[in-house]
Amino acid sequence: MDRQLSQMARKDEVCRSLMTVSGVGPIVSLSFKATIDDPTRFKDSRAVAAYQGLTPRVYQSGEIDRSGNISKCGDKMMRHALYEAANSHLRIAKKWSVLRAWV
Repeated sequence: MDRQLSQMARKDEVCRSLMTVSGVGPIVSLSFKATIDDPTRFKDSRAVAAYQGLTPRVYQSGEIDRSGNISKCGDKMMRHALYEAANSHLRIAKKWSVLRAWV
């Protein structure tokens, strides 16, 4: 099954471009493409983040303006996959930046 998913991701141009980001593999790229489906239906990247439930809730009342936790609407599995990919990317990037600082 892993081999089939890898082959599907390598054949698709969008998935190949998503997999150039460290931490993003075939499963994350295919699930992101399946979740978003038609990207032209979104105005910008903020709309995609809101669709995924990755934007903070905003509480506004008169002069009070507070940002809360993320709204968590949308696909839970996709949010989890994006979180894992971002965590992996930060782990790799952190090592690189520490090494880069010594050069």
